[in-house]
Amino acid sequence: MADEEQRASVPIERIEVAAYTVPTDRPESDGTLAWRETTLVVVHASAGGERGLGYTYADVATARLVADRLAGVVRGRDAMAVPGAWAAMVSSVRNLGRPGIAQMAIAAVDAALWDLKARLLALPLATLLGMARDRAPIYGSGGFTSYTEAELAEQLGGWVSAGIPRVKMKVGRDPTADLARVRAARRAIGQDAALFVDANGAYSRKQALAFAERFAGEGVRWFEEPVTSDDLDGLRLLRDRAPAGMDIAAGEYGYDLVYFRRMLDAGAVDVLQADASRCGITGFLAAAALCEARSLDLSCHCAPSLHLHPACAVQRLAHIEFFHDHVRIERMLFEGAAAPAGGALAPDLDRSGMGISLRRADAERFAV
Repeated sequence: MADEEQRASVPIERIEVAAYTVPTDRPESDGTLAWRETTLVVVHASAGGERGLGYTYADVATARLVADRLAGVVRGRDAMAVPGAWAAMVSSVRNLGRPGIAQMAIAAVDAALWDLKARLLALPLATLLGMARDRAPIYGSGGFTSYTEAELAEQLGGWVSAGIPRVKMKVGRDPTADLARVRAARRAIGQDAALFVDANGAYSRKQALAFAERFAGEGVRWFEEPVTSDDLDGLRLLRDRAPAGMDIAAGEYGYDLVYFRRMLDAGAVDVLQADASRCGITGFLAAAALCEARSLDLSCHCAPSLHLHPACAVQRLAHIEFFHDHVRIERMLFEGAAAPAGGALAPDLDRSGMGISLRRADAERFAV
């Protein structure tokens, strides 16, 4: 009985954080942003002889917030009571402004605590959360606007050849070139693979409506952020008037449950996107419940190693975004990052937690 009581309440002893900035393999851009490097913020939470890992893709300021504020908030709390730690962290950033850096810091700690709890119980995180499936479909994502048509065709065609039957490309930076690029992508992947496009909010409403018709002629089945995700009326317009068979998707910038509720209440999307590196695993699971209540599917935005286990636990899942930039970083720096098979990822149920660990020697050269 004493051992059971000790295991039932395990105080969090230590929170550690580090940031790593990794250059891209070539310049990357989308409809509204360009970048040459990506910063990974990694959090470790320790308790009861175990160490959990969480992470986010954010600015190094996120790491400072974890170290200066959140570590003190959760230290000493019960590692088995993750929702309590979540609520305490949310309360602690009231005067800082929750969306953005503060919430991404919370998300990284939250993931580390979920991973820690699963490790303390010697369970895979998917098993702890309760599995609805044993594997999650993925789509290859990249096709940056900075790529030449040849580079675009090579990347997207390579994913399809490797057995990933859905791929996504960026549009919107140069609308005059977008249709030609989409046609090049279609030639590269053939007629059977699903083709998605993501404008990252670059188009006006009327532009987006016109391109929805043109893209449909090339078999595009997914139009992500055709207008800015702040324009819920515009997204609803696109959802109402887009060609049959084309899903309108958005939600990747959701940091809290109110954001997702407003988007769904507005009828703005066919598929909601959520990013656990922004809303946290706790927030991701709550967003999934909102989707289930509305009979809509949820799609995981980026960070595939972070999303794999929670994705296998939600009822209404569309897929995980197998994003080139993050896949490359996770393969470089994480031991245990899952590899796709048959167009899907499957969690390793022989490993506890999320099944990944940081290769410190490999990460150190990128340390900020």
